[in-house]
Amino acid sequence: MGEKKAVVLLSGGLDSTTVMAIARSEGYEIYGLSFRYGQRHALELEAARRVAKALGAKEHLVMDIDLAKIGGSALTGDIEVPKGRDEGEMKREIPVTYVPARNTIFLSHALAWAEVLEASDIFIGVNAVDYSGYPDCRPQYIEAFERMANLATKAGVEGRTRVKIRTPLINMTKADIIREGIELGIDYGMTHSCYDPSPEGMPCGRCDSCLLRKKGFREAGITDPVTLSR
Repeated sequence: MGEKKAVVLLSGGLDSTTVMAIARSEGYEIYGLSFRYGQRHALELEAARRVAKALGAKEHLVMDIDLAKIGGSALTGDIEVPKGRDEGEMKREIPVTYVPARNTIFLSHALAWAEVLEASDIFIGVNAVDYSGYPDCRPQYIEAFERMANLATKAGVEGRTRVKIRTPLINMTKADIIREGIELGIDYGMTHSCYDPSPEGMPCGRCDSCLLRKKGFREAGITDPVTLSR
């Protein structure tokens, strides 16, 4: 029998990088999937390429989907990225950095590739503890997508492959995620988290993603190798 395969959704951020390292540690042959989806900058794709190479992905596929044409998000349009919010504000309502149906779109592409690869596992770095309140990061969403996935594919209907959506970080704090990654030997200096970096590529240090990353490293008692501007 061949090596077991997994499709890993890879943004180049802290969470998806940790998930890829977990998949590798569990003995999977890794197929990284990233998207050029009309996001504000290409830095996360550069980070994703670094991560895929460093973690030994068998293949790293970058797909083009222009969600900017749909809009509705600060990550794909001209809406201002929120800055300086506390955790209570982050969780009070779904923020403007939410990209409509993004995880559903990404997981659907991962499902198609997994079926072709005859891979039964799809890894995604969603988190329901230290996160920005996105509805498509919740356990009930993942469970519903997994049920749908096994109804929607030829492999699932014929009983050849039962797809499992793997979410190893879903109940972990950001600090726990970072500690896990360090245990697995991740260099977080190759990752990128900021929603609104400077033209030089420096993290803003004040968007929700930067603040959650700062909180995670602080609570983990570890210095972030990526210097955040103040």
